[in-house]
Amino acid sequence: MTAAFPDAREILARLVAFDTVSSKSNLPLIGYVEALLASVGVASVRTPDATGTKAALFATIGPADGSGVLLSGHTDVVPAAGQRWTSDPFTLVERDGRLYGRGACDMKGYLAGVLAAVPRFLAADLATPIHLIFSYDEEVGCIGVEGTIARFGVDLPRPKLCLVGEPTEMTVVDAHKSVYAFDTVVTGRSSHASMPQLGANAVLAAGKLLVELDHMREALAMDGDPSGRFTPAESTITVGLVQGGEASNIVPERCRISWGFRGLPGFDGAGPPARLADFARRHVLPSLRDTAPEADVVTTALVVVPELAPEPGSPAETLAFALAGQNRSFAVSYGTEAGHFQRAGVPTVVCGPGSIAQAHTTDEFLEVSQLVALERFLERLAERCASGL
Repeated sequence: MTAAFPDAREILARLVAFDTVSSKSNLPLIGYVEALLASVGVASVRTPDATGTKAALFATIGPADGSGVLLSGHTDVVPAAGQRWTSDPFTLVERDGRLYGRGACDMKGYLAGVLAAVPRFLAADLATPIHLIFSYDEEVGCIGVEGTIARFGVDLPRPKLCLVGEPTEMTVVDAHKSVYAFDTVVTGRSSHASMPQLGANAVLAAGKLLVELDHMREALAMDGDPSGRFTPAESTITVGLVQGGEASNIVPERCRISWGFRGLPGFDGAGPPARLADFARRHVLPSLRDTAPEADVVTTALVVVPELAPEPGSPAETLAFALAGQNRSFAVSYGTEAGHFQRAGVPTVVCGPGSIAQAHTTDEFLEVSQLVALERFLERLAERCASGL
């Protein structure tokens, strides 16, 4: 590593200091990373979002025209507002072998380790290139990487395999559930509470839909997980928010249900919303439309995160095992961007520093030992790519 280039802790301190909560721009952080890469002669390419206030960054170290190993991570973090931190969440603090700060674990620690390894990658004279993607809006639906993936094979190289650095305590994860989120809006008709026969009660109708969602949840629990690898051991449905009505003396015209599910690999994501729509058509809308022909039930998909399906023996799994010194893979119930890469035909696993138990928490931290383990992992990657994989 060159004397002038910052180490992982210094880079992490800079990254944490950028407030990249998903509702805000990540461009100041992206500008910092661009300048850091440019300081050692590495060019990078932005993929902006539709508003121009956010961007993903792609860079290649090694042969520019080669298909190589992609290291992927996101730059956005969840809010710290409302949490009682013992120190400023956007100032990195080290205490007792832990690095505290918003995003230190999820997942700026990984980004810092990768950036700190760039001079090592350059010195290795790589035969197989190492590509980097730093995305945005992972925390609100894993949407910020899609624009860059769409450029693979067009004006950006298509990677041979991908390693996503979400926190797994540097173990290899080859499978995770899908994540879907929906809003179902029931529209009825308001009336005075003394004359309910003139209205169509959207809240009561939504109650029927809630019961059906619970029946769906129970059915999925009975199906279970044939692989025995997931906790909880089934596809799950949750209802997170119900909003409806104005006052107790008004028959409510509108009610919104925010719900979603996490599906095992292979689970049909179209199934739950289709079943709910069929139930609404047969058991909810007829009574609403008796008095309110305009009544409706509309479900809108808000988040669609593809599952990561296991691919035993894939190039990504094989390489990750070698770099991590392991021979067993794991499955997790949280979602990542890995499913998007796999859908694009890029073999992918998840392996990164830190524990998912720290993600999104008050006083989020990354163990220094995990940063060291990542450094060793990337050293081995440089050696492998120098010899051409």
